[in-house]
Amino acid sequence: MNKKISRRKFIKNTAIGLGSVAAGSQFLSCSNSNKPDKKPNIILLVADQWRAQAFGYAGDPNVKTPNIDKLANESINFSNAISSCPVCSPYRGSLLTGQFPLTNGVFVNDVPLNNVTTGFGDLFKTNGYDTAYIGKWHVNNHGRKAYIPPERRLGFDFWQVLECTHDYLNSEYYDNDDKEKSLWDGYDVFAQTKSAQEYIRKHDNTKPICMILSWGPPHDPYDTAPEKYNAMYHPDTIEYRPNVTSEKGIGEATDRLAGYYAHCTALDASMGDLIKTIHDKGIEDNTILIFTSDHGDMLGSHFAGKKQQPYEESTRVPFLLRYPALFGKKSRIVNAPIDAPDILPTLLGLNNFNIPNAIEGYDYSDYLQGGKDPSDGVGFLACYHPFGAFQRNYGGREYRGVRTERYTYVCTLPSTKQVERSPYAYIEIPDGPWLLFDNLKDPYQLNNLVNKPEFSNLQKEMEQCLLKKLAERNDEFLQGETYVEKWGYKTKANGTMAVFD
Repeated sequence: MNKKISRRKFIKNTAIGLGSVAAGSQFLSCSNSNKPDKKPNIILLVADQWRAQAFGYAGDPNVKTPNIDKLANESINFSNAISSCPVCSPYRGSLLTGQFPLTNGVFVNDVPLNNVTTGFGDLFKTNGYDTAYIGKWHVNNHGRKAYIPPERRLGFDFWQVLECTHDYLNSEYYDNDDKEKSLWDGYDVFAQTKSAQEYIRKHDNTKPICMILSWGPPHDPYDTAPEKYNAMYHPDTIEYRPNVTSEKGIGEATDRLAGYYAHCTALDASMGDLIKTIHDKGIEDNTILIFTSDHGDMLGSHFAGKKQQPYEESTRVPFLLRYPALFGKKSRIVNAPIDAPDILPTLLGLNNFNIPNAIEGYDYSDYLQGGKDPSDGVGFLACYHPFGAFQRNYGGREYRGVRTERYTYVCTLPSTKQVERSPYAYIEIPDGPWLLFDNLKDPYQLNNLVNKPEFSNLQKEMEQCLLKKLAERNDEFLQGETYVEKWGYKTKANGTMAVFD
């Protein structure tokens, strides 16, 4: 019989997990009063669909992540990191440009970056870095298996990349300028990580490294992790989050969670290998190592699967930053809602490099050294176009919202298309104010406070926060189809973008 964890037990486990990171880790000033003279290496690891809750250090009673747990105990942990538009391509578009999705045009999957002449790799290369990118790209839009020429690589020189695949055991890529596809050996996470390790070992250290390693898992399919890791988890032993409350939600979780966790533990093993290589190379102290994810995975919570929803399981992502030369190796929790557009300017800021005017994200480098949170503690949540009948049937709608350290507030627009009903289509989403949660008192978002008279003042305050964010982003909150037409994108019959596979 499947075990459904009690709410009290899960909350206790979560508290223990957070406590293990937080112990002795108050907001301290950085370990050195001045930034190091030597430019740091930058190694950014991005997983796909790994939600913030699915780690030992975050209190998940199921998953085994010893290497990342250890990293958390040596890192700054952005405990409120978000994926504001929790979909693969929009996250990557913002990561690589520092721009919002409605600026660079990547607000749905499988569309190209627009009007972007300078990207992540370009900015660090012009500042004296050797640049490398390994793994998933997903902002090219010339087909998920098409060759990506150098002029569309945003300044990354070493290049072992495929636009997108989730066939992790038969995973192809283009090796630098070879226009014939190569094949990763076995499970692609392991092979990609070995390539990153080899790059680090062979690097001559005359220039610092700027590398992004972009893993495909734990994104579905959930049953393709190596057998060693699959054997660690069984559906009958999984303890569910308290918001997996319906028979259909439990079915969603049961079918997928064991395999999801197997992928997580396999990635954790690769993280351990990479960290060892950084240590053995002697560059650990002067390396900014970041681990994060593009978005989460609902996995049965609130009756839903996968991403794009405004709930915590979809929008909350891990974000660990270790930089011993500046911050030491003591754990520290910070509350700012860092998001994909903020990563590039923050890394530029930590190096005292110029931040181009085209970049729209926040620079958190001063905040990390005791300064003010430039976001004022308010993160933005958005879905611009619920791609495909799948997401619409799961309750997908255009929405905008804000998330503070304590509250989540979301408004929605009505869907303009009729779609075939699914077992999940009974979920009704009203137009206008949709969700209001007190995440401190209700961490699993089971008690929707929206439109309740006793919370009217709070709702008004959150609405003002949302209006301010919309104005900052020049976002008119239009129907998703309006944005698709504005950018001249083509859709297929199910609403997904028309790519040329």
